[in-house]
Amino acid sequence: MLSFAAMILACSYDDDDQNDDNSQEISQIENNVQSGTWRISSYIDSGDNETSDFNGYNFTFEADGALVATNGTITYNGTWSVRNSSNSNDDSDSDNDIDFNIFFPVPDDNDLEDLNDDWDIVSHNSATLSLMDVSGGDGSPDTLVFQKN
Repeated sequence: MLSFAAMILACSYDDDDQNDDNSQEISQIENNVQSGTWRISSYIDSGDNETSDFNGYNFTFEADGALVATNGTITYNGTWSVRNSSNSNDDSDSDNDIDFNIFFPVPDDNDLEDLNDDWDIVSHNSATLSLMDVSGGDGSPDTLVFQKN
């Protein structure tokens, strides 16, 4: 009977413990980006430096998930979120990373459309958010860095 109880306890291990660890990091990322306005300090698309496409834009990540991009003349409204992506289709089975999701409902020829993705978070602090995505094309990574103003 004792061995049966030990077996039940061993089987009740839940790998959600790793997800619980991510919840603190997700909260930290959310709090960081909601503080102030941000600009893109680097955007590399399949090896091409396209940072200048976003010169003059300021980004505001609002608590309700709204994302506002403005360049002083035009304002675009989108959405953002931070999600645990351990079960998403862009990860291997052993990955337990966090995705930073960006979406702007704009035409394909709008530069902001390039930002629409579920980005992997490379690093983050209160002043910088570094993101990466490998998708389609030639398989080279796209990188996106937000810097706090």
